[in-house]
Amino acid sequence: MTAVENLRVPPVDDELDGPLRDILSRRPSSITPDRILTDRKRIGEAKLSDAEVSRDGAFTITTEKLLERDPSGAVAALIARPTGVAGLLPVAYSIHGGGMFAGHNRSAELARELDQAQELGMAVVSIDYRLAPEHPDPTPVDDCYAGLVWVIRNAARFGLDPDRVVVTGASAGGALAAGIALKARDSGGVPILGQLLLCPMVDDRVDSWSSRQMDGHGIWDSTSSVTGWTALLGDRRGGPDVSPYAAPARAASVADLPPAYVEVGAFEALRDETIAYAARISAEGGDAELHVWGGAFHSFDEWVPEARVSHTARRARADWLRRLFAAADERAERARPSSQES
Repeated sequence: MTAVENLRVPPVDDELDGPLRDILSRRPSSITPDRILTDRKRIGEAKLSDAEVSRDGAFTITTEKLLERDPSGAVAALIARPTGVAGLLPVAYSIHGGGMFAGHNRSAELARELDQAQELGMAVVSIDYRLAPEHPDPTPVDDCYAGLVWVIRNAARFGLDPDRVVVTGASAGGALAAGIALKARDSGGVPILGQLLLCPMVDDRVDSWSSRQMDGHGIWDSTSSVTGWTALLGDRRGGPDVSPYAAPARAASVADLPPAYVEVGAFEALRDETIAYAARISAEGGDAELHVWGGAFHSFDEWVPEARVSHTARRARADWLRRLFAAADERAERARPSSQES
């Protein structure tokens, strides 16, 4: 028995244990390169329809192809705006997961973004970026960044507030959200109010304790991470020539980033790299709120939305966003000239 096989793993939450066993009876913990097309097909068949996105008219939806970025129309933004709501609305700029090699802007995780948007009165812009390995780094992160720039420039067309844009994503989407936050900081030209990073893939080296401890466990293990990062980076994975925009843990500095909400499950391979990324932001003087959900596996609330821990996680995210928007409103109010000033 190897050292890895001897490692003890954390317990699974009682409400998540049965569903996890059921999931693993249908798909393996380890996604290997030969399963990329299978996973892509499985996720591709689960697209939300117009009716599911609009929610009986609660949202007005528009799709815009970003032809300046890609003349073929493969890069597109789905805009879902609460129907009949006046004024400029805050925006969740949503980047889907899928290991860098699968997914689309109508994947099942979009339902989570729409739930949150309905509760908080937000719009959602979900970006369709091109996938690895056919489109390796830097295409995915550059597609996502181009989409963010497009949203800021076209905000007025859709009644969106360009000063209240939060980038959000889970897993690979979390890596891309963190990557464009770094790129926006370095470019200095695109305002981001906050970043909401859920179980993000941030480190292509896949060498944390939890990556070894949890290999072969849960629904996304270190073998899966190697598959995803290799699809994106090829032979550069784990080497010295990896951009921090692709793998945010590679950043020389994570100072001066927008406030971050960072969460991960205790029962997953990405746990320790996620904790380390949030800790670095705090250590470098930034604002990072970290949640490690005990007994939770990768993307647990998407798979088991009715579990108590899923409800708790969603409340924590919504509360963080409320505080983020309230703080922004207070800053704007303080900056507004007083009526008594000449």
